[in-house]
Amino acid sequence: MGSPVRRLLRARLRAVLIVSGAAAAVLAVGAFALVKTDRPANSAAAAQAAPPTSLGDAPRGEPSRASRGGTRSPEPEPSPSSPAPKKTKPAKTEPDSTAAELAAPKKKQQFKVVRSGSCQASYYWEGQMTASGESFDPSELTAAHKTLPMGTKVRVTNKNNGRSVIVRINDRGPYAGGRCLDLSKAAMQKVGGTGSGVIPVRYQVLSRD
Repeated sequence: MGSPVRRLLRARLRAVLIVSGAAAAVLAVGAFALVKTDRPANSAAAAQAAPPTSLGDAPRGEPSRASRGGTRSPEPEPSPSSPAPKKTKPAKTEPDSTAAELAAPKKKQQFKVVRSGSCQASYYWEGQMTASGESFDPSELTAAHKTLPMGTKVRVTNKNNGRSVIVRINDRGPYAGGRCLDLSKAAMQKVGGTGSGVIPVRYQVLSRD
C-alpha cells in the first residue's frame, strides 16, 4: 500500500509543479509583452515632452541686411554701442559787406555844363611845379588853362574821333596862339591825340550838381 500512495503523491506533485511552471511561464510571457508594447508609447511621450536637441545651427529667419544680390548701403551701419552722429546745420554766413559794396555799381558823379567852346589843345609832360603849387604829374588827368579857377573840371572831346576825357585845371597856359588847353600826357592819350601833338577839341566847363 505504501508504495502506490507514494507514487500517486509524487505524480500529483509533478502535475502541480508542471501546472505552476506553465502558469508562471504564461504570466512571465504576458508581463514581457506588456512591457514591450508600453515602451514605444512611453518613448514617444518622452520624445514629445523633452526639448529637441540639434547638433547643427537652428534655421535662421530672414536676414536684416540685404542679401548679396541686393543693394547695400554705401555707408557702414553704426554699431549699437556708438551713438549715431548728429547732423549739424550749416552755419549761416553773413554777406560780406565790403565785397557787396565793391560789387555794387558806383554812382556816377553828375555834372552840369556851365559853358562850352572849341579851340586847339596841346599836351606836355615835363616835370615842373604847376601854378597851383603842386608838382606836375604827367600820369594824372590834369590840364592848364589861362583863366579858369584852379580845380575846375572840364570835359575835353577830340573832334577827330569823338573820344573825351574829364580833366582838372591845376596850371596856367598855354600861351601859343589858338590854343586854350594844355593837357597832361595821360589826358591826351585818353582822347587819342599824342600822335598829332595838337588837336581840335570841344570843351565843356562843368559844375557839380
